[in-house]
Amino acid sequence: MPAFDGHMIASILGVALLGGIIGLDRTAAGQFMISQPIVAGPLTGWLLGDVTAGVVIGATLELIWVLDLPVGSFVPADATTCTVSSTAIAALGAPAGAELPLIGFSILLTSLMVPATMKADGLVRSANFRSADKVMAASGPDLGRALTRAQLRGLVNFFLKSALLCCLFIPLGLAFVGVFRRLPGFAQEAMSLFVKLLPLLGVAAIVRKLSVMTVDRFVLTGFAVSALAGLLVHTPAPVVLLLAAAAGWIGAVYRERRT
Repeated sequence: MPAFDGHMIASILGVALLGGIIGLDRTAAGQFMISQPIVAGPLTGWLLGDVTAGVVIGATLELIWVLDLPVGSFVPADATTCTVSSTAIAALGAPAGAELPLIGFSILLTSLMVPATMKADGLVRSANFRSADKVMAASGPDLGRALTRAQLRGLVNFFLKSALLCCLFIPLGLAFVGVFRRLPGFAQEAMSLFVKLLPLLGVAAIVRKLSVMTVDRFVLTGFAVSALAGLLVHTPAPVVLLLAAAAGWIGAVYRERRT
């Protein structure tokens, strides 16, 4: 387990500050797209001296969540906070450079972060709605000041939400890293394979959300076959990727012929 010394605490606080600022770009201010995982990941990796981990994590999570948009009443997963936290866990968990199994484990931890980010987002939005109701009750010269205060309060709320979640997720994730490193070697190999195949599942998710009739159970079957081939037969990574891709292609051809 990484030591929580002064340097580690300062790094976590620095990442939390970065995460809070980038998190504002999601919906609260700017929307310059720096909050997208493909940008937030490398930025966090650069801050911590491990751009490679940031690129891999950011690109992978971008594929998974690129179409989850905060439209209407739907509150999507906070992909920005998850990406920043996961990259920080990988980079701080291996100061000499995060290896592929640790990167995969950090990505896997985002599945535990998602419910908390959605709950926190809902609470912040509710608080901001209450502020808007108070503004509507104001009148005359107080209306402008009330509106300004409400907007600033909303920005602060969103900033604190992202920053505090990073302060929570990163230390917990680093604690889990200590447990992960004590797992047997086959678990490390499985996590490496997980990272290699996850982008294919991200592409499948995008295709499905775009209502293009291609993969789903075929990709899952290909994933299972490839995982077994990689773990039991020690098949080279290029062959594993080809097996998963072939399953998706067969599924696409099969559906086209049926329709």
